Amino acid sequence: MPKNQKLGVFDVTMIVVSLVIGMGIFRTPANVAQYVPDQFLFFFTWIAGGVVAFCGALTYAEIGSRLPVIGGYYKIFSYGYHPSIAFAINCIILISNAASLAAVALIGAEYISGVLFPSLAEGDALQQREMIIAIVAIVIFYGVNMMGLKMSARTQNILTVIKIGLVVLLITPLFFADTRQSAIFSHPLFPGWKEYLKGFGAGLVAVSFTYGGYQQTINFGSDITRPGRNIPRGIFLGISIIIILYFSINYAYIRVIGLEGLRHTKGIASVMAAHVFGSAAGKILSVLLFLSVLAYVNVLLMSNPRVMYAMAEDGVLPKIFAKRNTGSGALFTSLTAFALACVLIVCWLKAFDKILSFTIFLDCFGMALSAGTIFKLRKKQVRPEGEEIYQMKWFPLLPIIFIAAYIFVAISIFVKSPDTAFTALGVMVFFILIYFFSQRFKKIHV
Repeated sequence: MPKNQKLGVFDVTMIVVSLVIGMGIFRTPANVAQYVPDQFLFFFTWIAGGVVAFCGALTYAEIGSRLPVIGGYYKIFSYGYHPSIAFAINCIILISNAASLAAVALIGAEYISGVLFPSLAEGDALQQREMIIAIVAIVIFYGVNMMGLKMSARTQNILTVIKIGLVVLLITPLFFADTRQSAIFSHPLFPGWKEYLKGFGAGLVAVSFTYGGYQQTINFGSDITRPGRNIPRGIFLGISIIIILYFSINYAYIRVIGLEGLRHTKGIASVMAAHVFGSAAGKILSVLLFLSVLAYVNVLLMSNPRVMYAMAEDGVLPKIFAKRNTGSGALFTSLTAFALACVLIVCWLKAFDKILSFTIFLDCFGMALSAGTIFKLRKKQVRPEGEEIYQMKWFPLLPIIFIAAYIFVAISIFVKSPDTAFTALGVMVFFILIYFFSQRFKKIHV
């Protein structure tokens, strides 16, 4: 990788923010509000999610500095566990990420189609245009990423600043809200510890989804200048920005809409923007949300091909997936394959609706197992030769808190939706079997 193509600490920070802040913060607060009985538990759930994310961020910061390689999120599974586990979990992650990208691209297309085609009512004609917009967005950012990592990073920085601006914009109604509309930290009747724990578990599932994504930062590994210093700093700064923004925007939601209103409001972002822009809010917000979506599309196209590259280096994918463009250094085959998967999913997304729900359960395994590798990395004293590394304080408390939180989320999903959990486990076993069959096939034909 040429030096001028490498990423600095600001680039890493913007990547972290983009990986985490997707469309979730404009939707999941309404889900959390439906699960929790009062405002105290609403805020406590978001604070708990932030604490867990912070523990995870510091854990992955050390993992990334100790093992600074391209496709690091795959490599740590390969290093810490059997290659079949690494293959199975990362295949699931790639599928869920492609489906997530496709879904978010379609959501963005829904917002912008109202601005571009105001005369079209709901129907097949509008749906086709939305699909075209989503596909065009994917193709454009496929081209941007083909121009090299630095170009895609610069694009990411601009789009991420817009995304942060949108979140700040949605916080501004705080200063215009009628303070009589919502009493913060009101004290309703205590529903009992069982209901509290059940609400906290269900709420934490949605919050964990909204905070997730920063672990993919370690996929960039050696593409980052001085990774031992810049990976930890980028992750730390990124998560700090996200926690502040998330808590602020949730405070604004409660202050302006109220907990009861939040439970019954779908377009919470539109409602918030209306307090600032009035009748013009819809179009302005639609454009800004679409740009926010593009940041998510771009960052997934940056990150996921690096996982495929790492899998190809280990021989679990064909070597062609490690091919780079000679001039720009772009991962030609992996990027093309991932972008093509996203386009195909856009065309038949409805079949993937259930995948988007059960991958949260699989993510719990991925997060807990990947964070667990820190114990082996420390025990073996793994570190890049001649490079500085980051060592977190309060070890092993922080990774233990992080792992325990995701086990709790997995249990909450299992209790709430056992069919989804069993289906997710079945898919994981399916990919493990594929790994063993492929390895046996290689031995027979060697």
